Amino acid sequence: MYLDSWEDFSRAAETLFQENPWRARLVIKYRHCEGKLVVKATDDRTWWQYRTDQLQDIKKLEKLNNTLMRIAVTKV
Repeated sequence: MYLDSWEDFSRAAETLFQENPWRARLVIKYRHCEGKLVVKATDDRTWWQYRTDQLQDIKKLEKLNNTLMRIAVTKV
């Protein structure tokens, strides 16, 4: 399911990682020919996706990735 706002997506991804950091993962796909970035957070039961073509969302993705890594490491 695609979410419309980055804030909703990042909250949903953080929730997935907090519930089960062993199963959750973040998949990032970039298509240069279309200029689109698709980010998917899943735990094999639930998945959330966000699609963008804005360059400013790359910094947001970097911040989210750091947050998710911190969650995964502290839960172990």
